[in-house]
Amino acid sequence: MLSFKFIVEKCKHFYTSLYLLLVYVFTSLYWLISKIYDFIMVYVCHLIIELCYFILVSSFGFLFLKTLIPKSSNNNNNNNSINDLDLFFTSVSATTVSSMSTLEMEVFSNSQLIVLTILMFIGGEVFTSMVGLHFSASKLVYTPLQARSRVNSVASLPLPPESIELGVIIPSSTTTQEIRVSSSTIEKTKSEIDFLIKSKSIRVLGFVVLSYLIIVHFLGISMVLTYINTIPNAKNVLDKKGLKTFTFSIFSVVSTFASCGFIPTNENMQVFSKNSGLLLMLIPQILLGNTLFPSFLRFSIWMLGKFVKKDETKYLMRNSKEIEYHHLLSSKHSRFLIVTVLGFILVQFIMFCSMEWNFDGLNNDHNIYQKLVGILFQCVNSRHTGESIVDLSSINSAMLVIFIVMMYLPPYTSFLPIKDEEKEYPNMVLFNREKKRRKILKNFLFSQLGYIAIFIIIICITEKQKIKDDPLNFNVFNIAFEVISAYGNVGFSTGYSCEKQLKGDPNCVNKLYGFLGSWSDEGKLVLIIVMLFGRLKKFNLKGGKAWKLL
Repeated sequence: MLSFKFIVEKCKHFYTSLYLLLVYVFTSLYWLISKIYDFIMVYVCHLIIELCYFILVSSFGFLFLKTLIPKSSNNNNNNNSINDLDLFFTSVSATTVSSMSTLEMEVFSNSQLIVLTILMFIGGEVFTSMVGLHFSASKLVYTPLQARSRVNSVASLPLPPESIELGVIIPSSTTTQEIRVSSSTIEKTKSEIDFLIKSKSIRVLGFVVLSYLIIVHFLGISMVLTYINTIPNAKNVLDKKGLKTFTFSIFSVVSTFASCGFIPTNENMQVFSKNSGLLLMLIPQILLGNTLFPSFLRFSIWMLGKFVKKDETKYLMRNSKEIEYHHLLSSKHSRFLIVTVLGFILVQFIMFCSMEWNFDGLNNDHNIYQKLVGILFQCVNSRHTGESIVDLSSINSAMLVIFIVMMYLPPYTSFLPIKDEEKEYPNMVLFNREKKRRKILKNFLFSQLGYIAIFIIIICITEKQKIKDDPLNFNVFNIAFEVISAYGNVGFSTGYSCEKQLKGDPNCVNKLYGFLGSWSDEGKLVLIIVMLFGRLKKFNLKGGKAWKLL
């Protein structure tokens, strides 16, 4: 009996120890996982998250495009006739809204065009920023650490025996501890109210962006669909190419608003150069989804505040920096942005009219009104949509240089006087001090021009044999134009011409896709990196400041 009791006691002790060990192990694992999660949420920058997002979406887009059967043509195209690299390149180009093409758009079937439409929609800046906004709102947690620091600083100040604050008399019998408790309560309540207003305002902002996205797309698709069904000329173009009207309307509006520039026709918008009404419908889509989005977003918030959500909209209008939403600019910055965008368009319009008024692509059966609308459409597209009604390889080189400058400039480039900027952002010094850990990394970052130069050099190395054999097509200017277009996510291209070959190739066929369609696989892979890098260039707009040019 004694031995049996002894065994039972030992077993109880063993199971108890095992239970405590398991509890300890699982508690440690939970602590470790929570710390890893906190580390990822706090220290992993948005750059890595967005990069993974674009790569993942592009990969799924490639798989869908590969699975679906392309449109049959006279050459009997099938799934095996399209290079996988070109298909993946198209998927990346649609996701990064770059519209750089290595394939003719008419090889894609209706189902593949729908896939490209989805890729452009979920890859657009407005959509991705809206997702990031809702993600930021979902992880907002009230942390009273800042309130405590304010309370301690207030409570540590010496107080006179009798104080009058906000009309309330504090008698001399009140102790310092009671004053501290009262101050702590007031500050904590104020901090909680500020946090509540901020969290509600961010959710309201997410709702405004979503409504903006839906309304602009709905109006755009409705107008384009009505126009095509009303104007026989536009309808006949789609019928000849075997394109469905509804698919074309959705594809074109989504592509234009997302600043992608893909059009389901091989000639892009050249076949619609005389349809001034269609061009005028697409111009607002270009501006609303790109360069003027911050200004119209602020206007939408102001309009919402006139009817509902007045407290939240007032907070958004007055605290744009605290929201930390890249597209919510201050009131003065938004006004200067409108002036700058319209100024750039006006300069391009005047230059284009003065240099290319008798351009062959706009001189065949185009009246003055159609010319003016076409030139305006072309100039608006240089930042940063990339739809074109002319053959860019045929226009004046000086105009191409202007387009290069426009493609290089970030979408929210604006003239903002230095004094006004200092008044608008007085907390930038404090903001920079809080990010001292990132200064070491920033010292090794190049400017945007530096990265563009590096990419151009790499492309010249990968295409050195073609530069030697075909110098008229593969010249450094055309390569630089293509790289800057990809980096700016624009999609302008000078194209490739078999007639410019010094050594005539009897098998060469002029294709209606971009110049890079004739590049090597290595060059295309480099340009995929350029498109991804350009899509994320907002994280490096202030790079290269460590280099001092004296």
